Amino acid sequence: MTTVLIIGASKGIGLETVKAALAAGHDVRAFSRSAASIAIENPRLQKIAGDALSKPDIAAALPGADVVIQSLGVASAQELIFGTTLFSKSTELLIEAMAVSGPRRLIAVTGAGAGNSRGRIGFLYDSVMFPLLLQRVYSDKDIAEHSIQKSGLEWTIVRPGGLTNRPVTGRYHVLTDMKDWRGGFISRADVADFLVKQVTDRSLIGATPLLIS
Repeated sequence: MTTVLIIGASKGIGLETVKAALAAGHDVRAFSRSAASIAIENPRLQKIAGDALSKPDIAAALPGADVVIQSLGVASAQELIFGTTLFSKSTELLIEAMAVSGPRRLIAVTGAGAGNSRGRIGFLYDSVMFPLLLQRVYSDKDIAEHSIQKSGLEWTIVRPGGLTNRPVTGRYHVLTDMKDWRGGFISRADVADFLVKQVTDRSLIGATPLLIS
């Protein structure tokens, strides 16, 4: 039985990943400051109230976990406008803690336009939306990606396109080749479906796939 620690588990992709991981038969540790608000009851689900920016909280959640899925998002419009250090700082703390107590497998969600996918999504996104709305946040995601890539962990960085709340379909494109990267949308549930598949699939370790429907 695989134990999956999901960081950022109370909403969005993280919450969908909790559902998908339980459906796949995994034991799940749902880590979030508002973990108690997760409206799921399952004997294989452990709700852990904790802060991704707290070294003691992260260190306490790791022992016994086999895989970590990190799915964090900005909490306010202020962070979107003025930027944040959430992604870089939380990732640095997580990597340090994983080096001490494991596990070695890290699956992290960033987004289309992060890292070397910047400028490869589409004219409107690259020239208008990104510089106006996303550049400050994604600059911090870039730092987080770099930390992961040099961590020595067995990592996969997942870059979903524009997110929707549509139900899971299981039908989406996993673009691993830079020449194929492009814009598109994908449901949070389908991103979660992909993340949970990476728990047992080792073929994309060291890869930065972009996901669109």
